[in-house]
Amino acid sequence: MREIPLVDLKAGFEPIKDEVMSAIDEILSGMDLYIGPNCHALEKEFALYCGTKYAVGVGSGTEAIQFALLAAGIKEGDEVITAPHTFFATIEAIVCIGAKPVFVDIENDTFNISPDGIRKKITKKSKAIIPVHMYGQTADMNPIMEASRQYGIDVIEDACQAHGALYNGVKCGSIGRAGCFSFYFTKNLGAYGEGGIVTTSDEKIAELLILYRNHGHKSKYEHSVVGYNGRLDEIQAAVIRIKLKYLDEYNKRRKEKALLYNSLLKDVPLKLPVEGKKMSHVYHLYVVRSKERDKLQEFLNKKGIGTGIHYKNPAHLQKALAGLGYKRGDFPVVEKVCDEILSLPMYPELKEESQVYIAEKIKEFYA
Repeated sequence: MREIPLVDLKAGFEPIKDEVMSAIDEILSGMDLYIGPNCHALEKEFALYCGTKYAVGVGSGTEAIQFALLAAGIKEGDEVITAPHTFFATIEAIVCIGAKPVFVDIENDTFNISPDGIRKKITKKSKAIIPVHMYGQTADMNPIMEASRQYGIDVIEDACQAHGALYNGVKCGSIGRAGCFSFYFTKNLGAYGEGGIVTTSDEKIAELLILYRNHGHKSKYEHSVVGYNGRLDEIQAAVIRIKLKYLDEYNKRRKEKALLYNSLLKDVPLKLPVEGKKMSHVYHLYVVRSKERDKLQEFLNKKGIGTGIHYKNPAHLQKALAGLGYKRGDFPVVEKVCDEILSLPMYPELKEESQVYIAEKIKEFYA
């Protein structure tokens, strides 16, 4: 039986294997293992790529969000507005600094936070908005930034799934006060381990990020703030530097795969991804909607086709957040979306014949 994985990491590694192994060998020969020359070079290169003045490497995307919030002055009891449709790390970062997540429902077509809903949730305690750029497409940032300016609330972009995505021709991560990226290995720009980075053009934010990631010190054993162990190691930084050179090509190929899916599946009773007029989608995931999602997933898995659900349970219904008092029915759009979404295989090396096979099997299911 043919096997088509949801993500194929080996296929992505082979073309860059020699570069990666050479870089690792050089690092281990020198034993400069974290916040070294590769980290510093990556910070400059990624800031340039995103169009910001600064970028600060950290240990994960979760830490990127957490440290960005802290650097923006978010403290215990403050409210942070975000969507319940995200990987739980977005919410963890808020809760772990003592702030309160305040949820807003999502748009039915893009799966991103509703800008109109944001305004309805703003209170005197609101101190930040975290728009999550889901699946590789930015949130509608203009009205979000207008609300930010009107109410004096910082915007921290969760761009962990959207490396290279554009909004009105501008790279995500450069629109809000800070942008947070994950280098988790399945991402469009993924390491071979853990890593993350924060982009900003605010010098104060950048200075605080540098402190927070490394136990709050600039010089050894001199601590100006209470920080964390959130450093980006040199091997992961080197891997990301190599992959960053190819990111635009990777994203171009993902877009081509998405367009082929759109063509192959246009007559199937699925709801296909919608790309906003102001957005340039980089298709971290290719997510369809089906009223028979669970049966379709089971059928495809039996045919050797890897699938995923991102994410099955919205954050407001997670047991860990029961204390916030939300209940089913509070956010009907995201609840319906989470019952229907299914991620199909998506990676730059995905072969056309594999996509044709996937489409054939989906049509077979609906026949």
